[in-house]
Amino acid sequence: MTLEQLRIFIAVAEKQHVTRAASELNLTQSATSAAIAALEARYGIKLFDRVGRGIVLTQTGRDFLNEARDVVARAKEAAQVLNDLAGLKRGSLNLAASQTVANYWLPPRIEPFRKAHPGIDLHVAIANTEQVAQAVTRADADLGFVEGEVNDPALAVRKMEGDCLAVVVGASHPWIGKTRITPKLLTETCWILREPGSGTRSMFEAALQGFGIKLSDLDIRLELPSNEAVRSAVESGDCATAISDLAAAPSLAAGTLHRVKIDLPKRPFFTLRHKERYASQAEKALLASLRM
Repeated sequence: MTLEQLRIFIAVAEKQHVTRAASELNLTQSATSAAIAALEARYGIKLFDRVGRGIVLTQTGRDFLNEARDVVARAKEAAQVLNDLAGLKRGSLNLAASQTVANYWLPPRIEPFRKAHPGIDLHVAIANTEQVAQAVTRADADLGFVEGEVNDPALAVRKMEGDCLAVVVGASHPWIGKTRITPKLLTETCWILREPGSGTRSMFEAALQGFGIKLSDLDIRLELPSNEAVRSAVESGDCATAISDLAAAPSLAAGTLHRVKIDLPKRPFFTLRHKERYASQAEKALLASLRM
């Protein structure tokens, strides 16, 4: 059974005449008759009776007519959904982002897209870099945004503008007032850091390696799973942390954290998408709005 056969059946049933239905459908009479005959033969039923020179629906045909109309109507609705999706009138995007990106970088950048396409539902899940990569690999997320480098052959990775790491301390720390610290001093204080798997931590570890220092050389007192928890712990204690300058900005402005001058590299952020997954129009439009 095809949609075309159903459309022909409905037209013949409504016109009660094969020739008039064929003319309305811009088909030949033989093609119209063949479609009805194919339906009847396929299911071993009779849809029409010939009465004189005309045709009328059998009881089976009358029972089937409403079903056929419903199917054709649903097909029209489905086609309209596809048109709407292609035109960005409706749809959804599932995004996953690591904490720094999700909390500080992404919101102001997706707001213009949301205003331009109010019919597109945006869902953002927050996790660390490793978890975001896994979500994109599993197709739980259409796109991932992370601050840590990802090496997964299944993922397409694109670099974008990022942030800088900042070493910050609370008001009671002995580094307060120092113009600059040397890398050697990094091993002479206690630390509160993000958890393993976070982009912030992996970036700081890479910076330490550049100074000839291993992470194990540091006195790590606490590992926490969010920037806010790290910030709060450092504000109220005597340890240091390395954190995104985007995440540290509110506390730096309030004077509850103080930035320590030491040369740390800038870091890019990255967009992740599965190489083999189809990119929807909404996904392409979002990336275009981010100028990617």
